[in-house]
Amino acid sequence: MMSELDRTEHEDERIVRALEEDIIFGRLAPGTRLTEDSLLSRFPVTRHFVRQALVQLEQMGVVVRERNKGATVRSLTADEVRQIYAVRELVQRQAALLIPLPARQSLIDELLAIHKEHGEHIESGYLRGVHETNDRFHLTLFGACGNKYLVQTIELYMRFSLPVRANSMSDRSALDIAHSQHALMIEMLKGRDNWVLAQLCVDHLQPSKKRYIELVET
Repeated sequence: MMSELDRTEHEDERIVRALEEDIIFGRLAPGTRLTEDSLLSRFPVTRHFVRQALVQLEQMGVVVRERNKGATVRSLTADEVRQIYAVRELVQRQAALLIPLPARQSLIDELLAIHKEHGEHIESGYLRGVHETNDRFHLTLFGACGNKYLVQTIELYMRFSLPVRANSMSDRSALDIAHSQHALMIEMLKGRDNWVLAQLCVDHLQPSKKRYIELVET
């Protein structure tokens, strides 16, 4: 039988997962207000569960909560995007430079398996799978740098940039380009040139950044 604590965690997770999907896949646009009453009408839970879910979403970086204003889907200005991506470029370049090359075969095999799954999700149109395998690919890749604090920073700024990355999820050509760049990263791991790998990791960030900035500046 499910304990009260387990039930609480299950309900929180269900709400967070549903709202995260709505945000990632564009069903809730940046700036959309998330009132407790509207969420209570959608989910048959107590106000406590809704508030806990909003706290988790804020920690993930996809929701902003302000006193006397409530919660809104996180939106970013063009300047905020440039600043976030300046940090992403720095930390991802540094992580790539620290990966021992040629990489061990076990890492290459693991990335190939994730890459295959990522491609299958693109083909089937399963966007949650695309999102999750994309993040797993990058965290596995950069995890090879051997600096857990650097990887934690990368993961944090991946969360900060989620509105930017989510904007490209519905663009099949953008997904195909990202997928092909993942394949190139794996090939670079077989060589000895960390600088080429690092530049590829930085170039990989540019299309979604450019697309989002163009959207908010028009």
